[in-house]
Amino acid sequence: MSAPGVLSFTQQGWEQVLAKAKRSVVYLDAACAESLHWGCGSPRLLRAVGVPACHLREFEPDALGGGAEQPKAVFVLSGLLKGRTVETLRDIIRRSHFQYCVVVTAVSHAVHLTANHVPAAAAAELEGQQPVFEQLEEKLCEWMGSMYTAEVLHVPLLLAPAAPHLALTPAFASLFPLLPQDVHLLNSARPDKRRLGSLGEVDAAALTPELLLQIRCLVSGLSSLCEHLGVREECFAVGSLSRVIAADLANYAPAKNRRKTAAGRASVVFVDRTLDLTGAVGHHGDNLVEKIISALPQLPGHTNDVMVNMAELTALHDVEENCNVVAPGCLAQANDTSAKALWEALLNTKHKEAVMEVRRHLVEAASREHLPIKMSMGRVTPGQLTSYIQLFRNNLKALMNHCGLLQLGLATVQTLKHPQSAKWDNFLAFERLLLQSIGESAMAVVLNQLLPMIKPSNQRTNDDYSPEELLILLIYVYSVTGEFTVDKDLGEAEEKVKKALAQVFCEESELSPLLQKITGCDSSINLTFHKSKIATDELFTSLRDIAGARNLMKQFKSVYVPGNHTHQASYKPLLKQIVEEIFNPERPDPVDIEHMSSGLTDLLKTGFSMFMKVSRPHPSDHPVLILFVVGGVTASEAKMVKDLVASLKPGTQVIVLSTRLLKPLNIPELLFATDRLHPDLGI
Repeated sequence: MSAPGVLSFTQQGWEQVLAKAKRSVVYLDAACAESLHWGCGSPRLLRAVGVPACHLREFEPDALGGGAEQPKAVFVLSGLLKGRTVETLRDIIRRSHFQYCVVVTAVSHAVHLTANHVPAAAAAELEGQQPVFEQLEEKLCEWMGSMYTAEVLHVPLLLAPAAPHLALTPAFASLFPLLPQDVHLLNSARPDKRRLGSLGEVDAAALTPELLLQIRCLVSGLSSLCEHLGVREECFAVGSLSRVIAADLANYAPAKNRRKTAAGRASVVFVDRTLDLTGAVGHHGDNLVEKIISALPQLPGHTNDVMVNMAELTALHDVEENCNVVAPGCLAQANDTSAKALWEALLNTKHKEAVMEVRRHLVEAASREHLPIKMSMGRVTPGQLTSYIQLFRNNLKALMNHCGLLQLGLATVQTLKHPQSAKWDNFLAFERLLLQSIGESAMAVVLNQLLPMIKPSNQRTNDDYSPEELLILLIYVYSVTGEFTVDKDLGEAEEKVKKALAQVFCEESELSPLLQKITGCDSSINLTFHKSKIATDELFTSLRDIAGARNLMKQFKSVYVPGNHTHQASYKPLLKQIVEEIFNPERPDPVDIEHMSSGLTDLLKTGFSMFMKVSRPHPSDHPVLILFVVGGVTASEAKMVKDLVASLKPGTQVIVLSTRLLKPLNIPELLFATDRLHPDLGI
C-alpha cells in the first residue's frame, strides 16, 4: 500500500463501519454520507449490508423505523451524542423492532467528556474507560425494550477526500473565521471581564461554549489523522481563529502519548480564510472544476458535489420535467479507477487541457467498446463531446463500464453550455479592470464604477449581475484593496451603493434564500426600504471588516501587487505568500506564521532562547506539510499549493485540508448569513 494519506485514513475508518453493517438498516447523517460518498462510495456500503432491499436511510427525526424483519441497526453520526441527536436516536429506535444497535460517532470519547463538563483532571483518570458511551449503550437497550445488545464506538470519519492532496471536512462546512464585529458581540457577553481590544486578543477563553466545542470536535478528528499518518505534529497559525484551533490541537491532552511514540514529523499550518477572500470570490483560477461546481446545482445534502443531468443517456426527451426522473450523476467516483484518474486530471490542469483530457478519455473508452467514433482534432466543443457521449446511449454494457467517466463528461458539457460560463469571463474581465482602477484611483471612484451595474430585476438582462453577484464583486473589491482611509468621498460613494442595493433588494420579484437570510424577510412583499437599508448597512460593516482583516499582519499585509510600466496590477494569493515564506531558502523566523507551543518544555525552550542559541520550530522542518484553510478553499488554490511545494521543496508531502470546496457564491452566505459564534451543534 502507498504511504498513509487522507484516502487511506477515510477508508480505514469506513472499514470499521462496514464490518458492523452486515444485514443492518444503516442510518447516516449528511456529513458522514458525504465522507462515504468521496471515500468509498455508497455501493461499497450496500455490498457490506448484503441484502437486496434498500437499507440506507437518512438520519433525521422523521426517518422510517426498522420493521419486524429488520432486527439490526447501525447509526453513523458526525457529531456529539447529545441533545437532538440522542432524541432522534430514541424516537427511531422506539418505533422499530431492533434487537441490536450500533452507534458510531466521529467525535472521540474525550470530547464527549468535555461536552459533559467533566474537568480535565477527572477525564485524565478515566484512561481506557468510556462512561459516556456506556451510559448511552444502557439507554439504547432500554429503548429497544428488552435485554438486547447495544454498542457505541468512535470512528474518526472526519474527511471527504476529494483527491490524494485535498480533503474536506463536511461536518465543519459552516465554520468560518471571526470578524471585528464578532469581538463586540463577545465583549457584550462578558461584561464582568476585561474587554477584548481586537481580534488579535481573542483566545479560547473568550469564545462561546458552542464554538469552542465545535473546534474541539475538529481537533479530535485532526489528531486521529496525525495518528494515522504516524506523525508528531508542530502546529502553526496565520490568523486569530486559526491560532485558537492550532493551540487546541497542540495542547490536546489525548494526543500527548501518541506524540511520544510517533516516528514521523509534520507541520500543520492553519490559515484564516478571511485574510484573503479575493481568491475565494475571484474568477481568476483557470480551473474547470471551479466552473463546474459554480454552474451546476448542488447535490442535495452535500456541500462539495453537484448534480449532473443524466437524461442525455436515456430515451427521455431532455425537458425540465424529466430531470427529476433520472437519478443525477456527480463528480465523486470513488469506485471507478479511470473516472478517478480523469477527476484528478481536471483538478490538476488548466481549463483548456482539462477539456482536452475529457475528450481523450471519452475517445479511448469508445474505442475500447468498439463504438463507431469519428475522430476530430482541433478545438474541443460541447457538441463534439456530446456526440461522443451519445455513442454509449444504446449500449448497456458500455454504459455500465464507463458510467463514472460519462458523468464527468456530461458535467463538462453542461458547464461549457451553461450561461454561468460566459458570465465567468465577464467577471474575470471586470475583476481585471478593478485591479487597475484600485491602483490608480481612490476607493470611492471604484465604488462609483460599480454603481451603474446595480439594476433592478425588471431592467436586468442575462449579462447583468444579480444582487448576489454584486455582493461577490463588493467582497472582491474590499478584500483586495485592504486597509484604506475613510474620507468624505468614500462615505458618500458607500451611501449611494447602499441605497441602490437596498432598492434592488426591495424590487426583487422573489427573494433568494441568501437574501431572505440577509434581510430577515421571507418574501419581497414584506420587505420595506427601511428594513432593506438596515440590512445593507450591516453588509457594509462586514465589508469594512474584511478590508481590515490583514491589519494585524506584519508581513502578509497585502494581496495586491500594483502595476508599473511593464506589468499590470495583479493579485497575489495569500496562500502563495505563506507557502513561499515557509520554504524561503533563507529560513527567516516567520513573522505572521505563529508557532503554537504544546506545554511546558516549549515554554522552557522559549525562555532559554533569550540567552542561549535554541532554534525555534519552523514550518519547513518536516517532510509532511498539512495546510488547513479555515473557511473553505478553491480547487485552483489547492493545485497552486501542491505545485508550489513541489517546485520549492521537492519530496515534501503536502496535504491541503479545508472546511469545504468553495465556489464564489459560498462566501456571501458564510460572511453575511452565518452565525459564526453560535454553531448549531444540536445540543
